[in-house]
Amino acid sequence: MPVVTVEWLEGRNPQQKARLSQAMTQAFAECVGVAKEQVWIIFKDVKRSDWAMAGQLVEPPTPGS
Repeated sequence: MPVVTVEWLEGRNPQQKARLSQAMTQAFAECVGVAKEQVWIIFKDVKRSDWAMAGQLVEPPTPGS
């Protein structure tokens, strides 16, 4: 049973997650040769304040905090 984990910034709606899970499941099943029912996907929504790119916080702290 393959488990695919998607870690991304919070804010995606359920419809976006549903579309992505369908596309990823289809692609994974075809590429790896497993049944779609065996593909599990876990979405981990990360707060913007807990994510940094290129050495910078995505959401910098507010002054005085």
